[in-house]
Amino acid sequence: MIDVKVKICGNTSYEDAALALDLGADAVGFVFYDKSSRHVAPSTVRDIVKKLPPFAVKVGVFVNEYDVEVVRSISRLCGLNVVQLHGGESPEYCALLPEWSIVKALRVNESFDPAHVGDFPTAAVLLDAFDPDTYGGTGRLFDWSVAVAAKQYARIILAGGMKPENVAQAIKMVKPYAVDVCSGVECKPGQKDKLLLRSFLQEVERGRSEATTGSFSVPAEWFQA
Repeated sequence: MIDVKVKICGNTSYEDAALALDLGADAVGFVFYDKSSRHVAPSTVRDIVKKLPPFAVKVGVFVNEYDVEVVRSISRLCGLNVVQLHGGESPEYCALLPEWSIVKALRVNESFDPAHVGDFPTAAVLLDAFDPDTYGGTGRLFDWSVAVAAKQYARIILAGGMKPENVAQAIKMVKPYAVDVCSGVECKPGQKDKLLLRSFLQEVERGRSEATTGSFSVPAEWFQA
């Protein structure tokens, strides 16, 4: 069995974050981007985090917050372990936050170069589907062969369109460091669905147990808009 971590992102309540951890998630994410439908105030996240288990990984998602002091202040206030930078932040910007593990999110389109992930001095790189108007949470897939190629340059977190129906296949094909899900386990933006969460984590377990060192592919139409 391969060890693939799971992050449940876009949490807005203690109940959802605690449920995700109880069902087996390794990390829970909170979005501080005020244009997101899953945006949550730092004071709310602080209160949620205080009640979570001590060894749970808490991730703050920031998008184009170019005042690094704002990121530092919110991350300290909320007791975050990981800072996820989901906008156009540069490698130099990522290096300004040594107090936290940094995940840099990159959005994959047809011209994406897998080697680009190696440019960032971060703990991992999250690959998401490109959308010209939205930073994450779109529910869209990208071609996972890009993630397979990118693994030689960085630790890869696979996001973008993850859901119970495809996460086992994603794990078997890509064998990423982690998978990240948001909209695929929601009943509406910012509210998790218990049955979908349970099903997702069960499928992760199946993917872990069935993954081998051999190759695995999925139908090309999965990645078509």
